[in-house]
Amino acid sequence: MGFAKPTAATRVVVAMSGGVDSSVVAALLKSQGYDTVGLTMQLYDHGAATARSKTCCAGQDIYDARRVADMIGIPHYVVDYEAAFKTAVMDPFADGYIHGETPVPCVLCNQTVKFRDLLKAAQDLGADALATGHYVQRLESDEGAALHRAADPDRDQSYFLFSTTRAQLDFLRFPLGGMNKRETRELGLKFGLHVAAKPDSQDICFVPDGDYARVIRALRPEAARPGEIVHVDGRVLGRHDGVIHFTVGQRKGLGVGGEVEPLYVVRIEPEAARIVAGPKEALLRRAFSLRGVNWLGVGQGPAGDGIDVRVKLRSTHQPVAATVFGEAGGERARVVLAEPEAAVTPGQACVVYDGARVLGGGWITRDEAPAALPHNLRRRSAAAAPTARVSVA
Repeated sequence: MGFAKPTAATRVVVAMSGGVDSSVVAALLKSQGYDTVGLTMQLYDHGAATARSKTCCAGQDIYDARRVADMIGIPHYVVDYEAAFKTAVMDPFADGYIHGETPVPCVLCNQTVKFRDLLKAAQDLGADALATGHYVQRLESDEGAALHRAADPDRDQSYFLFSTTRAQLDFLRFPLGGMNKRETRELGLKFGLHVAAKPDSQDICFVPDGDYARVIRALRPEAARPGEIVHVDGRVLGRHDGVIHFTVGQRKGLGVGGEVEPLYVVRIEPEAARIVAGPKEALLRRAFSLRGVNWLGVGQGPAGDGIDVRVKLRSTHQPVAATVFGEAGGERARVVLAEPEAAVTPGQACVVYDGARVLGGGWITRDEAPAALPHNLRRRSAAAAPTARVSVA
């Protein structure tokens, strides 16, 4: 864990969600002799959520966290972050869909409520660290603490933690980063935890049934504005009940037929309430911009000719080769992929890796118009003749 103080004098607060991962973290730290304290976030009306067993931070999960804390003999507190969660996570989620994006609320939750508010609560309790059940590794380097992918690639959650700051990373600990899920559940059984076999959370906690549109309509009743579905060639294909029902790359549920080839959502134009559909090749993009960039390993971001890295475009996406160029102020960046990809979706996170190390990342923007490749990349690419025509929009 890397503390200068004796173990018994080191207080570690554990973010306990009620699941097996965070419960094992609490039990493990307690067994190692740390002064362990459990904190559980109440993020919305847990009374209404008690029956939703596949979501995190619901009523049953709060009960499970408290029961684990009692069993292993540590203090446990519930902190009410309902208002903060709505402002920092739920409202941006709804607004993102309204503006033609596909948000990742789990990143926002880590960035705000969990690693801002919960971390502050841990510090107020006199903690030396905040530990979570994330499958990610915090490794020491010459530059200080560095964030790395988990040892088990199937459980890696580094994509959701790209916005972690250097100061937060100094305070955070991830005891499960070197384990796989089987080992975690075995530890749960060893410690006698009743949640050892509890199923993993599968849904966004405030969208337990997967019906995003219902939640957005509840938060933003004006969001369901009907409009046209048009082909990339300009033909009107049909109508829709609101852009909140669609995401870039979506194939099913378009409600149009009669085309020779399958159609995908290529672009969402929320100002005109228009969905643009086309063949899969129309989805391909090679260059795009990022906003809200956080850099963990390259100062204020790559400059000059950029850096050659690998990027992950969705949580389930395999990292691909790219060159990343920093822009003024370090809060924006330009990404140029080595090969065009169809998974470039506005509102999703693009996370930048150097091998297993997380360098940072940002949010994919909805470009208003096709943008050229950076001038220095055009020079670097000029020597090689292209093998196929690709879009750089």
